[in-house]
Amino acid sequence: MNAEIRPIRTPAEQALIAELGSLPAGTDRLADLRRAAARSFEENGLPHRRVEEWKYTDLRTLMREATPVAGTAAVAEADARARLLREVEARRIVVANGAVVPELSDLAGLEEGLTVTTLADAIAAGNEVLSRLGGILPGRYDAALALNTALAKDGIVVTVAPGVEIARPIHVAHVFAGSAPAASYARSLVVVGAGAKLTYAESFEGPEGIAYQANAATEFVVGDEAHLDVVRLQEDGASAFHLATLLFDVGREAQVHAFTFGLGAGVARTSLYATLSGESSQVGFNGASLLKGRQHADSTLFVDHQVPGCESRELFKTVLDDSARGVFQGKIVVRQAAQKTDGRMMSRALVLGEDAEMDNKPELEIFADDVQCGHGATCGDIDEELLFYLRARGIPLKEAQSLLVQAFVGEAVETVEHEGLREALVERAEAWLRARA
Repeated sequence: MNAEIRPIRTPAEQALIAELGSLPAGTDRLADLRRAAARSFEENGLPHRRVEEWKYTDLRTLMREATPVAGTAAVAEADARARLLREVEARRIVVANGAVVPELSDLAGLEEGLTVTTLADAIAAGNEVLSRLGGILPGRYDAALALNTALAKDGIVVTVAPGVEIARPIHVAHVFAGSAPAASYARSLVVVGAGAKLTYAESFEGPEGIAYQANAATEFVVGDEAHLDVVRLQEDGASAFHLATLLFDVGREAQVHAFTFGLGAGVARTSLYATLSGESSQVGFNGASLLKGRQHADSTLFVDHQVPGCESRELFKTVLDDSARGVFQGKIVVRQAAQKTDGRMMSRALVLGEDAEMDNKPELEIFADDVQCGHGATCGDIDEELLFYLRARGIPLKEAQSLLVQAFVGEAVETVEHEGLREALVERAEAWLRARA
């Protein structure tokens, strides 16, 4: 006699499964996609520390409860809260509580070859570009992505026609607006045609003292010889729970550069999956996190080299103060057919707090024999000789420390190509350092 083993569901899992039970009916591909994601979550639930990819970020423990899906945000409140990157000259689109706010979004007067619409409108119109939604798969179960796929009802759909260069960045400003804990799910799709060029920025922010939850996912389909720059700034409130997924499919001789900057949220996890499916492509995935208090931030990266001649570079910097905890998990996979691959990955952490902790796990998995690949990780405190050098020249201790931290983070921030976005990120880093002082 075989006993049936059923996993014990946490209160958060039970609430999420109940939410998944109210999915709208339908027989189209998107409805099937939602149902498949819901079934996947019901079968697997929230990951725990025995799941290798989540061993340092145990969602079953960290996510103690699941908040209800957020309602429609008031326009005035959304406008007041969406402050990040306003100084950057860009086409700005506001997404509040997971839904686009048309009154605050610049959706008119689009450049020739550029299409921007909301996910809800694209679904209602049966837009054929949605055939690409859900087409980039991470190759393994991801609870955050499964929940987003099942529950997201709105977001942004951007397409750039082949050969078109969009000079002005597109900035999608995500904001939580409300007075009670709630969850938002936003899903976006960006398709960059062959030979096209686009700069795409995302920002995330919300109020302090409210334990809201944000789950956002963005898919990037990059055509042959296209150029895509992605900048992501996450500065949610200190009580927030932030889950993010970025998925890339990179075509032949394309160039992709992505930078993620994390300063906010009590718990944050950013997962990046990249498939290099076109030969001779070049990608750079970089990031930085500035953590304090008891913040927990996890950057997890998976780069899949499937074809010959591709190059990937990854550089992540983490600064930890007080009792903060940082996590970096990076994996480069080189398939058997991916000869002439050049892949390099580095994670560096600067520990300022005596109780801070950093977990680094860089990995290489190589099935080809003609490759150049390497990875590394370092973790330490401020160089005492450099600190002494600055103090000997009359610079106060806190200011000297700030200069060294700024230089440490600056190496990663300088990889951002767009000058306005780069300067805005430097300003956010300086603001974090001023608050620390």
